[in-house]
Amino acid sequence: MKKRILAVCLAATACILLSTTIQTRCLQQSMAQKVLRFHVLANSDSTEDQELKRKVRDRVGSVMADKLKDAKTLDDSTQVVEQNLCVIEDCAAAVIEEEGYCYPVRATLENCMFPEKTYGAYTFPGGEYEALRVVIGSGEGHNWWCVMYPNLCFANSMYEVDEDSGEKLREVLEPTEYAAVLENGNFKVRFKMLGFLNRVLE
Repeated sequence: MKKRILAVCLAATACILLSTTIQTRCLQQSMAQKVLRFHVLANSDSTEDQELKRKVRDRVGSVMADKLKDAKTLDDSTQVVEQNLCVIEDCAAAVIEEEGYCYPVRATLENCMFPEKTYGAYTFPGGEYEALRVVIGSGEGHNWWCVMYPNLCFANSMYEVDEDSGEKLREVLEPTEYAAVLENGNFKVRFKMLGFLNRVLE
């Protein structure tokens, strides 16, 4: 009897995991059509290169926050970024030079793979998103990720999500999507089920 119960539990868990995985993938693909991400890659994982990455992030973030303040839609934001790629590169290059480095830097607007990331109370599923991508030097160091539109990057100039930023995200996403990306959102169920499955198999 115990073996049958275990088999039923395992089958049910597998079905739930498959279902939530499919739902998460659909959620991510839908959200990817509505947001613009920001991706900064450090030259390496050295303490100096990681600090340089943060300084480049801050300078570029400050410049783009001002340029994007009147952008009302994803298309507006994308257009602003496209028009300012050279400005972004010059901005980053200036920081790199000021800090005494000679790394090349490039800024592009492209599709990038993002891991699952949490910003304040909001967790974005991993997957492919369009992003402003700033690569410093060889770009082999740890990365920094954020959401440029709607703006979850530059709130309070401290990269914290405030109430206004959360409200903008609510306006962009469908109600079900907004509910799902909350920190305890729907797609988190799969991790709870994985934990349960691990306990059963112990």
